[in-house]
Amino acid sequence: MLYLIGLGLGDAKDITVKGLEVVRRCSRVYLEAYTSVLTVGKEALEEFYGRKLILADREEVEQEADNILKDADISDVAFLVVGDPFGATTHSDLVLRATKLGIPYRVIHNASIMNAVGCCGLQLYKFGETVSIVFWTDTWRPESFFDKVKKNRQNDMHTLCLLDIKVKEQSLENLIKGRKIYEPPQYMSVNQAARQLLEIVQNQRKRGEEPAITEETLCVGLARVGAEDQKIAAGTLQQMCTVDLGEPLHSLVITGGSMHPLEMEMLSLFSMPENS
Repeated sequence: MLYLIGLGLGDAKDITVKGLEVVRRCSRVYLEAYTSVLTVGKEALEEFYGRKLILADREEVEQEADNILKDADISDVAFLVVGDPFGATTHSDLVLRATKLGIPYRVIHNASIMNAVGCCGLQLYKFGETVSIVFWTDTWRPESFFDKVKKNRQNDMHTLCLLDIKVKEQSLENLIKGRKIYEPPQYMSVNQAARQLLEIVQNQRKRGEEPAITEETLCVGLARVGAEDQKIAAGTLQQMCTVDLGEPLHSLVITGGSMHPLEMEMLSLFSMPENS
């Protein structure tokens, strides 16, 4: 049996009782290590679970999934995912591969940013399509996701923005030369995402377009949701450009065009000073 087990968002103790029972009886336990991270490292998880974990990076999961699925038809194999197992399409692919090989699977769900974002006071049923904001480079500055933000705003829906994570990435030079040398991990912050959004707004104005959001659009920054040191800040997009929410992981919400009075009251708990 292949088990896909959600770990939640905080630390080692956020795994469900059911999930922990499965982990402790599996012959192999993999830890997916590239779509998200917990506030604790692999060693802390191993100590709490009482099991050794095998780190599974993007290359292994996407290109060498057969290694993970090996013997899963005659023994139990666990695949651990921060948040919920279906927070990334990669994990659906693993299920499809297992099914084609005749390997049964079971999913043990947990909290993810997709539902835990409700901690900021915005109502979950008023969220539209989620978008991802990636790190810009000198030669690659995508803006296409902004169409989804515009559509959500037109429908008075909030937009959850998932911020880029770069783990075990190679420079172009090392990739070309086949050198297994990796860049330091990078985690996009709320202020980095806000600055990129603000540049898109300015670019649209230069092109004579009417941007879906402005510098004064109300946004919410979230950091380390589910952890003891969780932080939330509500303010304008301009304010988000300078907010410091500390260590990763961060998320950003662009609010819809109108909000329920209860949402406004909740956001007031996290409002930034006007001069921020």
